[in-house]
Amino acid sequence: MLHRSADWLAGRERLPESVRAVLGYYGDTGVFDYRSLLLKRRVDSVVGRMLDRLFAELDRALADELGHNGISLRYDTKLVLPAKLTLGQLYRRLEPADHLRAEELTRLAVEALIDGDMRDAINDEEFDDFEVDIDIDSHERREIADVAQEHMQRRVEKQLTAYSEPVRDTYEWAVRVSNAHQERDRQFRELMAAVKRGGATRERLATEYRDLPFEDPPGLLTETERSLPYIRTQYDRVGVLYDAMLEMYREAGLSVERPFRRSIVLAIIGAQIWLDDIDDFEADLRSGQLTPATAEYLLSAEDNDPRAAVVDTGRRYLDRAQAAATAADSALTGIAIEYIRLSGEPGSLPPGIEIRDESTPGTDTATGTTGRQPAEDSR
Repeated sequence: MLHRSADWLAGRERLPESVRAVLGYYGDTGVFDYRSLLLKRRVDSVVGRMLDRLFAELDRALADELGHNGISLRYDTKLVLPAKLTLGQLYRRLEPADHLRAEELTRLAVEALIDGDMRDAINDEEFDDFEVDIDIDSHERREIADVAQEHMQRRVEKQLTAYSEPVRDTYEWAVRVSNAHQERDRQFRELMAAVKRGGATRERLATEYRDLPFEDPPGLLTETERSLPYIRTQYDRVGVLYDAMLEMYREAGLSVERPFRRSIVLAIIGAQIWLDDIDDFEADLRSGQLTPATAEYLLSAEDNDPRAAVVDTGRRYLDRAQAAATAADSALTGIAIEYIRLSGEPGSLPPGIEIRDESTPGTDTATGTTGRQPAEDSR
């Protein structure tokens, strides 16, 4: 009865999502660990202080190099959640004497993740991600982005010198895989454009993107997980960064169990689809950005439901991540995954799109849609 009550409460949209996540996780698993809530407060506080010191130093660098005295830089730090969850898991597993080492490596992980994300933002010319509290033009924003990222990179490289060669090798491996995926972006854009204009088949899109196999399958993933749709491209896109982060902990003598590592990697891929790709669907479709969400709409036949396919794909990743978190006895991670699930808005996706040859009169060449869509298509 208590579990059913928790499920019911978790479905009440008036409750804060954080509360609904705790109740939803309890309703699904029967696990209510109050220590996880205390642990979250501790981890948030520790990592919060790390971020405060980091951005204070970045502000000083911007003042010194660009003359922006009193500037305050803000950058989205939600991507460091897996590092926070890992620190929480280590607090529970390690002796108190080892907590300082765990915190030092978490600081490196946090800064490396932010550095990598800043690089991607600059490569994609997403300079608005670098928010400041002063009026600046586009040229100044680009300068701020370059200085901030270069300073981040130097900080990460300096910290890496204190660690063993295997730790540094793991970091460099992740950067190589991530960069290689970034370099394939043009290829994926060309493939998407070809499918939209009829120059490539849906089967080719499935083979080269959705079902692309691993050349060197990551040992962390099970055979079933290696067969999930989009696993290769999304592992290379985001999963590898967190797989490497967790491997760096292991190489530094702070090992976390495989189920926990799998929960993190699968959760971050699931979150990418369930949050970012769904939220950015319209913009990605206009700009020709291939993601699991845009791909499912291109792959769908007339009698298929692309929205349901996207939702199913995201849920499969989050379900497997949740199962791995339970196996790792990490209630904190399980609650975080439930929070991701509740934060998504799959209902914002349109029921379908109409893809036409780009030479068809009246066609919107930016989206491949005709502008004569059914009224229920919410674009």
